[in-house]
Amino acid sequence: MRDPYEVLGVQRGATAAAIKSAYRKLAKKHHPDANKGDPKAAERFSELNMANEILGDEDKRKQFDRGEIDAEGKPKFQGFDGGFPGGGGGRRAGPGGFEYSFRTGGGPGAGGFASGGAFEDILKSMFGGQAGAGMGGGPRGGASTFEYDTPFATDLDVAVAMTVALEEAINGATRRVRLPTGKELNVKIPAGVAAGQQIRLKGQGETAPGHRPGDVLITVNIAPHPYFKIDGNDLRLDLPVTLYEAVLGAKVRVPTLDGAVQLSIPKNTSSGRTFRLKGKGMPIKGASGADGFGDLYVTTRIVLPDANDAELEALMEKWRTEHPTNPRKDFE
Repeated sequence: MRDPYEVLGVQRGATAAAIKSAYRKLAKKHHPDANKGDPKAAERFSELNMANEILGDEDKRKQFDRGEIDAEGKPKFQGFDGGFPGGGGGRRAGPGGFEYSFRTGGGPGAGGFASGGAFEDILKSMFGGQAGAGMGGGPRGGASTFEYDTPFATDLDVAVAMTVALEEAINGATRRVRLPTGKELNVKIPAGVAAGQQIRLKGQGETAPGHRPGDVLITVNIAPHPYFKIDGNDLRLDLPVTLYEAVLGAKVRVPTLDGAVQLSIPKNTSSGRTFRLKGKGMPIKGASGADGFGDLYVTTRIVLPDANDAELEALMEKWRTEHPTNPRKDFE
């Protein structure tokens, strides 16, 4: 993945506010819903979200600037642990920025040996053909195939992380994933998948002589959405309204996951007032019908003009003189 500063188009010394503003502008521009004819829109949107996850978090941003994590927030590989050549366990970054875990084992290249059989031959010579004897293990299999239970267990599972858009998590999607091994797979994202949920692809992991193929374990992350925030089964949305809409009342369009709806803003609506749109939230697993979805909570935020407005200021001065009020009187 590209440098997150480059992705968001900001300088390394940019303020948090500048980073937030750049992300929102680009997320709105490249959101898949706004680019339905562009097959690469989801990829660009995912890249934007990944960059924002790094630079929008103060601690992660400092770690990235110090070179402790890469552009996807993964710890940079510093070497192997343990006493065998090539390591005794750890995590390794693979192609495409995915990360996978491993332990010393008999797979090709796993422990610095030419093949899994080489390591098994060494164990057999050490223990008289009973690899793991006296070590809580022994051989399994036929005359020409050996599989040993030893403290040096082979981990052939491959763990990768995948970030999907909120709409993909709700409606389901098919995404192509490149594994650290170089293999590419089409992965079906089930509708209603939750953040942190794992998808297991059996038999698609690493292979080694005498061992069953490992699995691919995909941990799903949901990218931050430019409008919605997930709150359990519910969604929350900050809705900008003008001063005159708040005072006079209005009907405004509110985005939802299945299309915009009209919301009536009553007269004299204060900033921070929250409206509930029933059934416009996240799908609830195991539920159906009207009860199968959470709710969308819309909170109004009064937005004033960007530039000074002399006419508005004069009106407010007159209003202050003729209608003095103190909304903070309870604080005194």
